[in-house]
Amino acid sequence: MLRPGARNLVTDVPGVLVGNAGDARLKSGVTVLTSDAPFVAAVDVRGGAPGTRETDLLAPGRLVAAVDALVLAGGSAFGLEAAGGVMDALRAQGRGFRAGPALVPIVPAAILFDLANGGEKGWTANPYPALGAAAFAAAGEDFAIGTAGAGTGAMTATLMGGLGSASLVTEAGATVGALVAVNAFGSVCVPGERAFLAGAWEIGAEFGGLGASATRVPHVAPAPGKPGPLAGNTTIGVVATDAALDKAGARRLAEVAHDGMARAIWPAHTAFDGDLVFGVSTGRRPLAGDMEEVGLGQAAAHCLARAIARAVWAARPAAGNLLPCWCEGE
Repeated sequence: MLRPGARNLVTDVPGVLVGNAGDARLKSGVTVLTSDAPFVAAVDVRGGAPGTRETDLLAPGRLVAAVDALVLAGGSAFGLEAAGGVMDALRAQGRGFRAGPALVPIVPAAILFDLANGGEKGWTANPYPALGAAAFAAAGEDFAIGTAGAGTGAMTATLMGGLGSASLVTEAGATVGALVAVNAFGSVCVPGERAFLAGAWEIGAEFGGLGASATRVPHVAPAPGKPGPLAGNTTIGVVATDAALDKAGARRLAEVAHDGMARAIWPAHTAFDGDLVFGVSTGRRPLAGDMEEVGLGQAAAHCLARAIARAVWAARPAAGNLLPCWCEGE
């Protein structure tokens, strides 16, 4: 029987730590995934409007073999500066890629667009470097989901979005986890219902226990209920495992995990989203073989679908919200 890890968070993967920092007035924030040692990371981008930093070096064959942290941030392009705050904190700890006499922390980042969500955006100094540093300082095994971190002001087509996470222990004994900030153009629920599109993948009552909807999703895209420009969306996430993968294996993990996004959001990967998934391996458990790698990909997709639903399920009402939260329909 499939079962989540002890926390049902990505930090069930041994070695993974996550920290959040958010600003309720800004209605935005930052989430940092890190570890006590560098880890393998790759990325797969499917959306038409991505915003990223240092993702080219994650391709197989690039010089840098491991990274020190990954950043998920609100703020559109301004949010990419959160990685600078994380870099400063890592450098102060003596961590980074050795380049001659210098240490250069490697911190790839991805952002979502939350500049039109009703928060106060009239800053004179970019707030994201400080939010990045604060999120890194808060990194640990326990962290909040819902209206937290990079999901603080996130929205979907009809409901407030948020930060989600889920985990799974495979039959082979590996641990897989997902972390995601959901700010999608599409919907996570069947139109007119409270049931989540990911309901068939739910374990227990981790996002309400409503099960799968009996309603067939129509074949046309929904009209978005949220205000703001159509190009202001994006779901960004991380799937991680303790099984030892190289960059190519981590990228494949991220590629297959996108199936989970398509299961949980309709429509996903649109021209108006910057949807992407990072794949991470802490390498603390030997990989048993090619067939185990197949199972890891399926577990990653399973976790990401559940994490997306949990992000919206856990979101809570806040002053200035432009859309209702799922919990307000109870």
